[in-house]
Amino acid sequence: MKLTTIEGRAPLLSPNFVNRMLFFLSADLILFFITLYLAYSLRFDFMIPDHYMAKFYIVFFALTLLKWGSFYLFGIYRMTWRFFGLHDAKQLFYAHILASSAFFLLYAINTPLFLPMPRSVIGIDLILSLVLVGALRFSKRLLVESTKTVANKATIIVGISPNTANLIKSMVESSHDYYPISIMAIDESTQNMVGSTIQNIKISASSDLSGLINTLNIEAAIIDGSLPSESLQNAYQILSDAGISDIKRSTLLSDGKESITSLSVEELLARHPKDLDTQTIEAFIRGKNVLITGAGGSIGSEISLQCHRFGASKLLLVEHSEFNLYQIGEKLPSAELYLCSITDKETLDEIIRNGVPDIVIHAAAYKHVPLCEANIPMAIKNNVIGSRNVIDSAIEHNVPKIVIISTDKAVRPTNVMGTTKRIVELYAQNVDPRNSEIVAVRFGNVLGSSGSVIPKFKAQIETGGPITLTHPDITRYFMLISEACQLVLQAAAIARGGELFILDMGESVKIADLAKTMIRLYATQPIEIVYTGLRPGEKLYEELLIDDSEQKTSYESIMIAGSTDYPIDMLKEDIENLSESTNIIEALRKIVPEFQPSGT
Repeated sequence: MKLTTIEGRAPLLSPNFVNRMLFFLSADLILFFITLYLAYSLRFDFMIPDHYMAKFYIVFFALTLLKWGSFYLFGIYRMTWRFFGLHDAKQLFYAHILASSAFFLLYAINTPLFLPMPRSVIGIDLILSLVLVGALRFSKRLLVESTKTVANKATIIVGISPNTANLIKSMVESSHDYYPISIMAIDESTQNMVGSTIQNIKISASSDLSGLINTLNIEAAIIDGSLPSESLQNAYQILSDAGISDIKRSTLLSDGKESITSLSVEELLARHPKDLDTQTIEAFIRGKNVLITGAGGSIGSEISLQCHRFGASKLLLVEHSEFNLYQIGEKLPSAELYLCSITDKETLDEIIRNGVPDIVIHAAAYKHVPLCEANIPMAIKNNVIGSRNVIDSAIEHNVPKIVIISTDKAVRPTNVMGTTKRIVELYAQNVDPRNSEIVAVRFGNVLGSSGSVIPKFKAQIETGGPITLTHPDITRYFMLISEACQLVLQAAAIARGGELFILDMGESVKIADLAKTMIRLYATQPIEIVYTGLRPGEKLYEELLIDDSEQKTSYESIMIAGSTDYPIDMLKEDIENLSESTNIIEALRKIVPEFQPSGT
Protein backbone atom coordinates (compact mmCIF):
# COMPACT_ATOMS: atom_id res chain seq x y z
CA MET A 1 0.00 0.00 0.00
CA LYS A 2 1.36 3.41 -0.97
CA LEU A 3 1.29 6.04 1.74
CA THR A 4 0.66 9.65 0.74
CA THR A 5 1.36 12.93 2.50
CA ILE A 6 -0.73 16.07 2.72
CA GLU A 7 1.02 19.47 2.61
CA GLY A 8 4.25 17.97 3.93
CA ARG A 9 2.68 16.18 6.90
CA ALA A 10 3.73 12.66 7.86
CA PRO A 11 1.40 9.93 6.54
CA LEU A 12 -1.24 8.61 8.90
CA LEU A 13 0.50 5.25 9.26
CA SER A 14 3.99 6.67 9.61
CA PRO A 15 6.45 4.71 11.79
CA ASN A 16 6.06 7.27 14.60
CA PHE A 17 2.28 6.99 14.52
CA VAL A 18 2.33 3.18 14.44
CA ASN A 19 4.87 2.98 17.25
CA ARG A 20 2.94 5.43 19.39
CA MET A 21 -0.36 3.64 18.79
CA LEU A 22 1.11 0.19 19.51
CA PHE A 23 2.66 1.52 22.71
CA PHE A 24 -0.59 3.00 23.98
CA LEU A 25 -2.68 -0.02 22.92
CA SER A 26 -0.31 -2.24 24.89
CA ALA A 27 -0.06 0.13 27.87
CA ASP A 28 -3.83 0.58 27.97
CA LEU A 29 -4.35 -3.18 27.79
CA ILE A 30 -2.24 -3.59 30.93
CA LEU A 31 -3.96 -0.69 32.68
CA PHE A 32 -7.43 -2.00 31.75
CA PHE A 33 -6.53 -5.34 33.33
CA ILE A 34 -5.19 -3.65 36.48
CA THR A 35 -8.22 -1.35 36.89
CA LEU A 36 -10.73 -4.17 36.38
CA TYR A 37 -8.93 -6.47 38.79
CA LEU A 38 -8.71 -3.62 41.33
CA ALA A 39 -12.42 -2.94 40.82
CA TYR A 40 -13.21 -6.55 41.70
CA SER A 41 -10.79 -6.44 44.63
CA LEU A 42 -12.28 -3.24 46.05
CA ARG A 43 -15.78 -4.64 45.64
CA PHE A 44 -14.88 -7.72 47.70
CA ASP A 45 -12.37 -6.15 50.13
CA PHE A 46 -9.49 -7.81 48.27
CA MET A 47 -10.92 -11.32 48.83
CA ILE A 48 -12.56 -12.17 45.49
CA PRO A 49 -14.65 -15.35 45.58
CA ASP A 50 -13.49 -17.89 42.99
CA HIS A 51 -16.84 -18.19 41.23
CA TYR A 52 -16.82 -14.42 40.47
CA MET A 53 -13.55 -14.86 38.60
CA ALA A 54 -15.11 -17.42 36.24
CA LYS A 55 -16.28 -14.72 33.80
CA PHE A 56 -13.52 -12.20 34.60
CA TYR A 57 -11.72 -12.53 31.27
CA ILE A 58 -14.94 -12.28 29.26
CA VAL A 59 -15.70 -9.03 31.08
CA PHE A 60 -12.11 -7.87 30.60
CA PHE A 61 -11.98 -8.48 26.84
CA ALA A 62 -15.43 -6.96 26.30
CA LEU A 63 -14.48 -3.81 28.23
CA THR A 64 -11.10 -3.62 26.51
CA LEU A 65 -12.58 -3.80 23.02
CA LEU A 66 -15.19 -1.17 23.92
CA LYS A 67 -12.55 1.14 25.45
CA TRP A 68 -10.20 0.74 22.50
CA GLY A 69 -13.01 1.54 20.08
CA SER A 70 -14.22 4.49 22.12
CA PHE A 71 -10.66 5.83 22.51
CA TYR A 72 -10.15 5.62 18.77
CA LEU A 73 -13.49 7.33 18.12
CA PHE A 74 -12.57 10.25 20.39
CA GLY A 75 -9.06 10.56 18.91
CA ILE A 76 -7.22 9.51 22.06
CA TYR A 77 -4.66 7.54 20.04
CA ARG A 78 -3.97 10.51 17.74
CA MET A 79 -2.97 12.81 20.59
CA THR A 80 0.64 13.85 21.12
CA TRP A 81 1.84 12.52 24.47
CA ARG A 82 3.92 15.51 25.62
CA PHE A 83 1.16 18.01 24.77
CA PHE A 84 -1.71 16.21 26.52
CA GLY A 85 -3.90 18.97 27.96
CA LEU A 86 -7.31 19.87 29.35
CA HIS A 87 -9.14 19.35 26.05
CA ASP A 88 -7.55 15.94 25.68
CA ALA A 89 -8.52 15.05 29.26
CA LYS A 90 -12.13 15.91 28.47
CA GLN A 91 -12.03 13.67 25.41
CA LEU A 92 -10.62 10.86 27.56
CA PHE A 93 -13.46 11.34 30.05
CA TYR A 94 -16.11 11.20 27.32
CA ALA A 95 -14.47 8.10 25.83
CA HIS A 96 -14.64 6.31 29.18
CA ILE A 97 -18.27 7.29 29.69
CA LEU A 98 -19.15 5.94 26.24
CA ALA A 99 -17.28 2.68 26.78
CA SER A 100 -18.78 2.05 30.24
CA SER A 101 -22.28 2.99 29.03
CA ALA A 102 -21.94 0.62 26.06
CA PHE A 103 -20.75 -2.17 28.36
CA PHE A 104 -23.65 -1.57 30.75
CA LEU A 105 -26.06 -1.74 27.79
CA LEU A 106 -24.39 -4.97 26.59
CA TYR A 107 -24.62 -6.36 30.12
CA ALA A 108 -28.34 -5.52 30.27
CA ILE A 109 -29.02 -7.16 26.89
CA ASN A 110 -27.05 -10.36 27.58
CA THR A 111 -26.67 -10.59 31.33
CA PRO A 112 -25.96 -14.37 31.50
CA LEU A 113 -22.82 -13.88 29.37
CA PHE A 114 -21.17 -11.89 32.17
CA LEU A 115 -22.63 -13.44 35.32
CA PRO A 116 -21.62 -13.70 38.00
CA MET A 117 -20.40 -10.06 37.99
CA PRO A 118 -21.37 -7.28 40.41
CA ARG A 119 -22.74 -4.28 38.48
CA SER A 120 -20.88 -1.95 40.84
CA VAL A 121 -17.62 -3.14 39.25
CA ILE A 122 -18.53 -1.14 36.11
CA GLY A 123 -18.60 2.15 38.04
CA ILE A 124 -15.49 1.36 40.09
CA ASP A 125 -13.58 0.38 36.95
CA LEU A 126 -14.69 3.61 35.25
CA ILE A 127 -13.17 5.74 38.02
CA LEU A 128 -9.96 3.71 38.31
CA SER A 129 -9.44 3.60 34.55
CA LEU A 130 -9.92 7.39 34.27
CA VAL A 131 -7.31 7.94 36.98
CA LEU A 132 -4.64 5.49 35.76
CA VAL A 133 -5.05 6.05 32.00
CA GLY A 134 -5.19 9.80 32.57
CA ALA A 135 -2.07 9.63 34.75
CA LEU A 136 -0.22 7.80 32.00
CA ARG A 137 -1.24 10.46 29.45
CA PHE A 138 -0.18 13.32 31.74
CA SER A 139 3.06 11.68 32.89
CA LYS A 140 5.28 12.78 29.99
CA ARG A 141 4.02 16.36 30.11
CA LEU A 142 4.71 16.50 33.85
CA LEU A 143 8.18 15.08 33.26
CA VAL A 144 8.91 17.57 30.46
CA GLU A 145 7.64 20.52 32.51
CA SER A 146 9.63 19.55 35.61
CA THR A 147 12.73 19.21 33.44
CA LYS A 148 12.08 22.62 31.81
CA THR A 149 11.73 24.20 35.24
CA VAL A 150 15.29 23.19 36.05
CA ALA A 151 16.94 23.52 32.62
CA ASN A 152 15.25 26.61 31.15
CA LYS A 153 15.51 30.28 31.97
CA ALA A 154 13.25 31.46 34.77
CA THR A 155 11.08 34.04 32.99
CA ILE A 156 8.72 36.79 34.08
CA ILE A 157 5.74 37.64 31.88
CA VAL A 158 5.10 41.39 31.76
CA GLY A 159 1.58 42.57 31.04
CA ILE A 160 -1.76 40.79 31.30
CA SER A 161 -4.26 40.21 28.51
CA PRO A 162 -6.81 37.57 27.47
CA ASN A 163 -3.91 35.80 25.74
CA THR A 164 -1.73 35.43 28.85
CA ALA A 165 -3.02 31.95 29.67
CA ASN A 166 -2.30 30.83 26.10
CA LEU A 167 1.21 32.31 26.33
CA ILE A 168 1.93 30.38 29.53
CA LYS A 169 0.65 27.16 27.98
CA SER A 170 2.77 27.76 24.88
CA MET A 171 5.88 28.42 26.98
CA VAL A 172 5.35 25.27 29.04
CA GLU A 173 4.62 22.99 26.09
CA SER A 174 7.13 24.25 23.53
CA SER A 175 10.82 23.48 23.26
CA HIS A 176 12.24 27.01 23.63
CA ASP A 177 14.45 28.22 26.46
CA TYR A 178 11.93 30.06 28.64
CA TYR A 179 9.85 28.86 31.57
CA PRO A 180 7.19 31.13 33.16
CA ILE A 181 7.69 31.67 36.85
CA SER A 182 6.04 35.03 37.56
CA ILE A 183 3.65 37.60 36.02
CA MET A 184 3.98 41.36 36.39
CA ALA A 185 1.07 43.79 36.04
CA ILE A 186 2.27 46.87 34.17
CA ASP A 187 -0.95 48.76 33.30
CA GLU A 188 -3.16 50.57 35.79
CA SER A 189 -6.11 48.57 34.49
CA THR A 190 -4.52 45.32 35.73
CA GLN A 191 -3.23 46.49 39.12
CA ASN A 192 -6.35 45.08 40.81
CA MET A 193 -5.18 41.60 39.73
CA VAL A 194 -2.00 41.76 41.83
CA GLY A 195 -1.94 38.83 44.25
CA SER A 196 -4.15 36.57 42.14
CA THR A 197 -2.88 33.86 39.79
CA ILE A 198 -3.10 32.78 36.14
CA GLN A 199 -2.36 29.13 35.45
CA ASN A 200 -1.14 28.90 39.06
CA ILE A 201 1.46 31.65 38.47
CA LYS A 202 1.24 34.60 40.85
CA ILE A 203 0.72 38.16 39.58
CA SER A 204 2.98 40.82 41.15
CA ALA A 205 3.29 44.60 40.91
CA SER A 206 6.13 46.27 39.01
CA SER A 207 7.43 47.68 42.30
CA ASP A 208 8.21 44.11 43.40
CA LEU A 209 10.45 43.39 40.40
CA SER A 210 13.82 43.73 42.16
CA GLY A 211 12.76 41.39 44.92
CA LEU A 212 11.36 38.86 42.43
CA ILE A 213 14.62 38.84 40.45
CA ASN A 214 16.57 37.98 43.59
CA THR A 215 14.18 35.47 45.16
CA LEU A 216 13.14 33.66 41.95
CA ASN A 217 16.47 34.05 40.09
CA ILE A 218 14.67 35.55 37.09
CA GLU A 219 16.90 35.61 34.01
CA ALA A 220 14.54 36.67 31.21
CA ALA A 221 11.33 38.54 30.50
CA ILE A 222 8.60 38.29 27.88
CA ILE A 223 6.44 41.37 27.30
CA ASP A 224 2.84 40.82 26.27
CA GLY A 225 2.70 41.85 22.61
CA SER A 226 -0.82 43.27 22.93
CA LEU A 227 0.36 46.08 25.24
CA PRO A 228 0.02 49.59 23.80
CA SER A 229 3.23 51.21 22.59
CA GLU A 230 3.68 53.40 25.68
CA SER A 231 3.26 50.46 28.07
CA LEU A 232 5.64 48.31 26.04
CA GLN A 233 8.29 51.00 26.14
CA ASN A 234 7.72 51.54 29.87
CA ALA A 235 7.99 47.80 30.51
CA TYR A 236 11.25 47.56 28.59
CA GLN A 237 12.71 50.46 30.55
CA ILE A 238 11.70 48.94 33.91
CA LEU A 239 13.20 45.57 32.97
CA SER A 240 16.41 47.11 31.62
CA ASP A 241 16.85 49.23 34.76
CA ALA A 242 16.39 46.09 36.85
CA GLY A 243 19.26 44.39 35.01
CA ILE A 244 17.32 41.95 32.79
CA SER A 245 18.95 41.87 29.36
CA ASP A 246 17.13 38.92 27.75
CA ILE A 247 13.82 40.59 26.86
CA LYS A 248 11.39 39.18 24.27
CA ARG A 249 7.78 39.83 23.29
CA SER A 250 4.83 37.58 22.59
CA THR A 251 2.98 37.62 19.28
CA LEU A 252 -0.50 36.22 18.68
CA LEU A 253 -0.47 33.98 15.59
CA SER A 254 -3.37 33.50 13.19
CA ASP A 255 -4.14 30.08 14.66
CA GLY A 256 -4.66 31.60 18.12
CA LYS A 257 -1.32 30.38 19.50
CA GLU A 258 1.34 32.60 21.02
CA SER A 259 4.82 32.97 19.55
CA ILE A 260 7.87 34.42 21.30
CA THR A 261 9.87 36.82 19.14
CA SER A 262 12.70 39.30 19.54
CA LEU A 263 11.85 42.85 20.49
CA SER A 264 12.74 45.39 17.80
CA VAL A 265 14.07 48.87 18.36
CA GLU A 266 11.31 50.17 16.07
CA GLU A 267 8.73 48.94 18.58
CA LEU A 268 10.51 50.77 21.39
CA LEU A 269 10.70 54.04 19.46
CA ALA A 270 7.29 53.90 17.82
CA ARG A 271 4.62 56.30 18.98
CA HIS A 272 1.20 55.45 17.61
CA PRO A 273 -0.89 58.61 17.04
CA LYS A 274 -4.24 58.22 18.78
CA ASP A 275 -5.98 60.53 16.32
CA LEU A 276 -5.02 58.74 13.11
CA ASP A 277 -8.18 59.12 11.02
CA THR A 278 -8.18 56.48 8.30
CA GLN A 279 -11.74 57.36 7.25
CA THR A 280 -10.70 60.93 6.42
CA ILE A 281 -7.66 59.62 4.52
CA GLU A 282 -9.76 57.15 2.55
CA ALA A 283 -12.31 59.82 1.64
CA PHE A 284 -9.42 61.99 0.42
CA ILE A 285 -7.70 59.30 -1.68
CA ARG A 286 -10.44 56.93 -2.89
CA GLY A 287 -11.20 57.23 -6.59
CA LYS A 288 -8.46 59.84 -7.21
CA ASN A 289 -5.56 59.85 -9.64
CA VAL A 290 -2.44 60.35 -7.50
CA LEU A 291 1.03 61.26 -8.81
CA ILE A 292 3.96 60.66 -6.43
CA THR A 293 7.49 61.88 -7.08
CA GLY A 294 10.36 59.98 -5.50
CA ALA A 295 7.96 57.04 -5.48
CA GLY A 296 10.75 54.48 -5.04
CA GLY A 297 12.31 56.10 -1.98
CA SER A 298 11.59 55.21 1.64
CA ILE A 299 8.82 57.77 2.10
CA GLY A 300 7.60 57.86 -1.51
CA SER A 301 7.19 54.08 -1.71
CA GLU A 302 5.26 53.95 1.57
CA ILE A 303 2.97 56.78 0.43
CA SER A 304 2.43 54.89 -2.84
CA LEU A 305 1.43 51.76 -0.93
CA GLN A 306 -0.86 53.76 1.36
CA CYS A 307 -2.57 55.44 -1.59
CA HIS A 308 -3.16 52.03 -3.15
CA ARG A 309 -4.51 50.74 0.16
CA PHE A 310 -6.92 53.66 0.47
CA GLY A 311 -8.38 53.11 -2.98
CA ALA A 312 -6.64 55.47 -5.40
CA SER A 313 -8.09 55.06 -8.87
CA LYS A 314 -4.73 55.45 -10.61
CA LEU A 315 -1.15 55.76 -9.36
CA LEU A 316 1.45 57.63 -11.42
CA LEU A 317 4.86 56.87 -9.90
CA VAL A 318 7.76 59.14 -10.83
CA GLU A 319 11.28 58.08 -9.84
CA HIS A 320 14.78 58.77 -11.24
CA SER A 321 16.32 55.54 -9.85
CA GLU A 322 15.67 52.62 -12.18
CA PHE A 323 16.10 50.02 -9.44
CA ASN A 324 13.84 51.84 -6.95
CA LEU A 325 11.16 52.28 -9.60
CA TYR A 326 11.39 48.58 -10.46
CA GLN A 327 10.99 47.61 -6.78
CA ILE A 328 7.87 49.70 -6.16
CA GLY A 329 6.49 48.57 -9.52
CA GLU A 330 6.78 44.93 -8.38
CA LYS A 331 4.66 45.79 -5.33
CA LEU A 332 2.14 47.84 -7.32
CA PRO A 333 1.82 46.18 -10.73
CA SER A 334 -1.22 48.26 -11.68
CA ALA A 335 0.66 51.57 -11.25
CA GLU A 336 2.00 53.63 -14.16
CA LEU A 337 5.80 53.89 -13.84
CA TYR A 338 7.78 56.89 -15.11
CA LEU A 339 11.57 56.94 -15.07
CA CYS A 340 12.11 60.66 -14.80
CA SER A 341 14.11 63.22 -12.83
CA ILE A 342 12.16 66.15 -11.37
CA THR A 343 14.80 68.43 -12.88
CA ASP A 344 13.36 67.52 -16.31
CA LYS A 345 10.37 69.87 -16.40
CA GLU A 346 9.43 69.07 -19.99
CA THR A 347 8.94 65.39 -19.18
CA LEU A 348 7.15 66.28 -15.95
CA ASP A 349 4.74 68.46 -17.89
CA GLU A 350 4.00 65.60 -20.26
CA ILE A 351 3.40 63.11 -17.42
CA ILE A 352 1.05 65.45 -15.57
CA ARG A 353 -0.77 66.55 -18.74
CA ASN A 354 -1.43 62.97 -19.84
CA GLY A 355 -2.02 61.48 -16.40
CA VAL A 356 -4.42 64.21 -15.18
CA PRO A 357 -3.67 63.68 -11.44
CA ASP A 358 -6.09 64.94 -8.80
CA ILE A 359 -3.29 64.96 -6.22
CA VAL A 360 0.46 65.43 -6.60
CA ILE A 361 2.57 64.31 -3.65
CA HIS A 362 6.15 65.52 -3.94
CA ALA A 363 8.50 63.25 -1.95
CA ALA A 364 11.55 63.36 -4.24
CA ALA A 365 14.61 64.96 -2.68
CA TYR A 366 18.24 64.46 -1.81
CA LYS A 367 18.10 63.96 1.96
CA HIS A 368 21.55 62.82 3.11
CA VAL A 369 23.11 65.80 4.89
CA PRO A 370 26.86 65.11 4.38
CA LEU A 371 26.36 64.14 0.72
CA CYS A 372 24.45 67.36 0.07
CA GLU A 373 27.24 69.31 1.79
CA ALA A 374 29.76 67.66 -0.54
CA ASN A 375 27.58 68.19 -3.64
CA ILE A 376 25.95 71.58 -3.09
CA PRO A 377 25.15 72.46 -6.75
CA MET A 378 23.38 69.13 -7.30
CA ALA A 379 21.51 69.45 -3.98
CA ILE A 380 20.21 72.83 -5.09
CA LYS A 381 19.40 71.62 -8.60
CA ASN A 382 17.39 68.64 -7.35
CA ASN A 383 15.84 69.94 -4.15
CA VAL A 384 15.13 73.55 -5.15
CA ILE A 385 14.88 73.67 -8.95
CA GLY A 386 13.34 70.20 -9.17
CA SER A 387 10.75 70.98 -6.50
CA ARG A 388 9.92 74.26 -8.20
CA ASN A 389 9.38 72.31 -11.43
CA VAL A 390 6.94 69.95 -9.71
CA ILE A 391 4.96 72.80 -8.13
CA ASP A 392 4.90 74.95 -11.28
CA SER A 393 3.92 72.05 -13.54
CA ALA A 394 1.11 70.96 -11.21
CA ILE A 395 -0.21 74.54 -11.03
CA GLU A 396 -0.03 74.96 -14.80
CA HIS A 397 -2.10 71.81 -15.29
CA ASN A 398 -4.65 72.75 -12.60
CA VAL A 399 -3.93 69.85 -10.24
CA PRO A 400 -6.42 70.36 -7.38
CA LYS A 401 -4.07 69.38 -4.52
CA ILE A 402 -0.26 69.62 -4.28
CA VAL A 403 1.43 68.12 -1.20
CA ILE A 404 5.09 68.88 -0.44
CA ILE A 405 7.06 66.62 1.94
CA SER A 406 9.43 68.69 4.09
CA THR A 407 11.71 68.00 7.05
CA ASP A 408 12.57 69.20 10.54
CA LYS A 409 16.02 70.07 9.15
CA ALA A 410 14.38 73.05 7.45
CA VAL A 411 14.06 74.73 10.85
CA ARG A 412 16.99 77.06 11.57
CA PRO A 413 19.09 74.97 9.18
CA THR A 414 22.79 74.38 9.68
CA ASN A 415 23.20 72.46 6.44
CA VAL A 416 22.50 72.82 2.74
CA MET A 417 19.91 70.06 2.63
CA GLY A 418 17.75 71.69 5.32
CA THR A 419 18.13 75.09 3.68
CA THR A 420 16.99 73.80 0.30
CA LYS A 421 13.91 72.27 1.92
CA ARG A 422 13.16 75.59 3.66
CA ILE A 423 13.34 77.36 0.30
CA VAL A 424 10.78 74.91 -1.09
CA GLU A 425 8.50 75.61 1.91
CA LEU A 426 8.76 79.34 1.17
CA TYR A 427 8.00 78.77 -2.52
CA ALA A 428 4.98 76.61 -1.73
CA GLN A 429 3.59 79.24 0.66
CA ASN A 430 4.07 82.26 -1.59
CA VAL A 431 3.61 81.12 -5.19
CA ASP A 432 0.27 81.94 -6.83
CA PRO A 433 -1.60 78.60 -6.61
CA ARG A 434 -4.24 79.63 -9.14
CA ASN A 435 -6.67 76.68 -9.16
CA SER A 436 -4.57 74.47 -6.91
CA GLU A 437 -4.24 74.04 -3.15
CA ILE A 438 -0.59 73.73 -2.05
CA VAL A 439 0.38 72.39 1.35
CA ALA A 440 3.67 71.34 2.91
CA VAL A 441 4.08 68.77 5.69
CA ARG A 442 7.14 68.84 7.93
CA PHE A 443 8.29 65.93 10.10
CA GLY A 444 11.46 64.34 11.49
CA ASN A 445 13.20 61.00 10.96
CA VAL A 446 11.21 57.93 10.02
CA LEU A 447 12.16 54.52 11.35
CA GLY A 448 13.67 52.18 8.78
CA SER A 449 14.24 54.73 6.02
CA SER A 450 17.21 54.17 3.73
CA GLY A 451 20.35 55.80 5.06
CA SER A 452 18.93 56.29 8.56
CA VAL A 453 20.86 55.57 11.73
CA ILE A 454 19.02 52.36 12.73
CA PRO A 455 19.96 50.21 9.69
CA LYS A 456 23.50 51.57 10.01
CA PHE A 457 23.76 50.59 13.69
CA LYS A 458 22.31 47.14 12.95
CA ALA A 459 24.91 46.53 10.26
CA GLN A 460 27.72 47.65 12.58
CA ILE A 461 26.47 45.35 15.36
CA GLU A 462 26.27 42.39 12.95
CA THR A 463 29.94 42.89 12.00
CA GLY A 464 31.02 43.08 15.64
CA GLY A 465 31.20 46.86 15.94
CA PRO A 466 32.16 49.40 16.82
CA ILE A 467 29.08 51.60 16.54
CA THR A 468 30.17 54.99 15.24
CA LEU A 469 28.30 57.97 16.64
CA THR A 470 29.06 61.59 15.90
CA HIS A 471 28.36 63.07 19.36
CA PRO A 472 27.23 61.75 22.78
CA ASP A 473 24.55 64.45 23.12
CA ILE A 474 22.99 64.33 19.65
CA THR A 475 19.18 63.84 19.60
CA ARG A 476 16.60 63.16 16.91
CA TYR A 477 12.84 62.75 16.49
CA PHE A 478 11.53 59.42 15.21
CA MET A 479 8.24 58.09 13.86
CA LEU A 480 7.16 54.89 12.14
CA ILE A 481 7.32 55.43 8.39
CA SER A 482 3.81 54.02 7.85
CA GLU A 483 2.27 56.32 10.45
CA ALA A 484 4.20 59.38 9.26
CA CYS A 485 2.94 58.79 5.72
CA GLN A 486 -0.64 58.31 6.90
CA LEU A 487 -0.45 61.56 8.86
CA VAL A 488 0.88 63.30 5.75
CA LEU A 489 -2.21 62.15 3.84
CA GLN A 490 -4.43 63.11 6.77
CA ALA A 491 -2.93 66.61 6.89
CA ALA A 492 -3.37 66.96 3.12
CA ALA A 493 -7.00 65.90 3.46
CA ILE A 494 -7.83 68.74 5.87
CA ALA A 495 -5.71 71.35 4.07
CA ARG A 496 -7.27 74.36 2.38
CA GLY A 497 -4.11 75.65 0.73
CA GLY A 498 -1.07 77.60 1.91
CA GLU A 499 -0.56 75.69 5.17
CA LEU A 500 2.73 74.36 6.50
CA PHE A 501 1.71 71.38 8.61
CA ILE A 502 3.90 69.99 11.38
CA LEU A 503 3.51 66.44 12.65
CA ASP A 504 3.84 65.83 16.36
CA MET A 505 6.92 63.62 16.68
CA GLY A 506 6.70 63.14 20.44
CA GLU A 507 9.86 63.37 22.52
CA SER A 508 13.27 63.50 20.89
CA VAL A 509 15.54 60.48 21.37
CA LYS A 510 19.17 60.64 22.47
CA ILE A 511 21.06 58.70 19.80
CA ALA A 512 23.64 57.42 22.31
CA ASP A 513 20.80 55.85 24.32
CA LEU A 514 19.41 54.40 21.08
CA ALA A 515 22.78 52.81 20.32
CA LYS A 516 22.97 51.26 23.79
CA THR A 517 19.44 49.90 23.45
CA MET A 518 20.26 48.36 20.08
CA ILE A 519 23.36 46.73 21.55
CA ARG A 520 21.21 45.15 24.28
CA LEU A 521 18.66 43.98 21.72
CA TYR A 522 20.84 42.69 18.91
CA ALA A 523 24.43 42.17 20.05
CA THR A 524 25.77 38.71 20.88
CA GLN A 525 29.10 40.12 22.07
CA PRO A 526 30.33 43.37 23.66
CA ILE A 527 30.10 46.28 21.23
CA GLU A 528 32.05 49.51 21.61
CA ILE A 529 30.61 52.96 20.85
CA VAL A 530 33.08 55.30 19.15
CA TYR A 531 32.41 59.05 18.84
CA THR A 532 33.66 60.56 15.58
CA GLY A 533 32.58 64.20 15.84
CA LEU A 534 29.76 66.05 14.11
CA ARG A 535 29.74 65.75 10.34
CA PRO A 536 29.54 68.77 8.00
CA GLY A 537 26.13 70.39 8.31
CA GLU A 538 25.02 68.23 11.23
CA LYS A 539 23.58 69.74 14.40
CA LEU A 540 23.02 68.31 17.85
CA TYR A 541 19.25 68.53 17.84
CA GLU A 542 16.44 69.12 15.38
CA GLU A 543 13.43 71.40 15.72
CA LEU A 544 10.01 71.30 14.14
CA LEU A 545 8.99 74.95 14.69
CA ILE A 546 10.74 78.22 13.95
CA ASP A 547 8.68 80.07 16.56
CA ASP A 548 5.63 79.53 18.73
CA SER A 549 3.14 80.79 16.16
CA GLU A 550 1.69 77.40 15.32
CA GLN A 551 -2.05 76.84 15.15
CA LYS A 552 -3.89 73.77 16.32
CA THR A 553 -5.99 71.62 14.02
CA SER A 554 -8.78 69.22 14.88
CA TYR A 555 -6.07 66.58 15.37
CA GLU A 556 -3.51 66.75 18.19
CA SER A 557 -0.86 65.08 16.01
CA ILE A 558 -1.08 67.80 13.33
CA MET A 559 -0.29 71.50 13.80
CA ILE A 560 0.07 74.45 11.43
CA ALA A 561 3.18 76.65 11.48
CA GLY A 562 2.90 80.38 10.99
CA SER A 563 3.37 81.45 7.36
CA THR A 564 6.35 83.47 6.13
CA ASP A 565 5.74 86.17 3.53
CA TYR A 566 8.28 86.38 0.73
CA PRO A 567 7.29 88.33 -2.41
CA ILE A 568 7.13 85.64 -5.07
CA ASP A 569 8.83 87.69 -7.80
CA MET A 570 11.74 88.36 -5.45
CA LEU A 571 11.88 84.69 -4.43
CA LYS A 572 11.92 83.52 -8.05
CA GLU A 573 14.72 85.97 -8.82
CA ASP A 574 16.69 84.84 -5.76
CA ILE A 575 16.30 81.20 -6.80
CA GLU A 576 17.57 82.02 -10.29
CA ASN A 577 20.54 83.88 -8.79
CA LEU A 578 21.15 80.90 -6.50
CA SER A 579 21.61 78.62 -9.50
CA GLU A 580 24.16 80.98 -11.05
CA SER A 581 25.89 82.32 -7.92
CA THR A 582 29.61 81.94 -7.37
CA ASN A 583 29.04 82.20 -3.60
CA ILE A 584 26.27 79.67 -3.05
CA ILE A 585 26.35 79.83 0.76
CA GLU A 586 25.70 83.57 0.76
CA ALA A 587 22.98 83.13 -1.87
CA LEU A 588 21.31 80.53 0.36
CA ARG A 589 21.57 82.85 3.38
CA LYS A 590 19.94 85.64 1.40
CA ILE A 591 16.82 83.50 0.94
CA VAL A 592 16.99 81.82 4.37
CA PRO A 593 18.62 84.33 6.77
CA GLU A 594 18.43 81.88 9.68
CA PHE A 595 20.75 79.47 7.83
CA GLN A 596 23.90 79.15 9.94
CA PRO A 597 26.37 76.75 8.32
CA SER A 598 28.13 74.57 10.85
CA GLY A 599 31.52 75.96 11.73
CA THR A 600 30.46 79.59 11.23
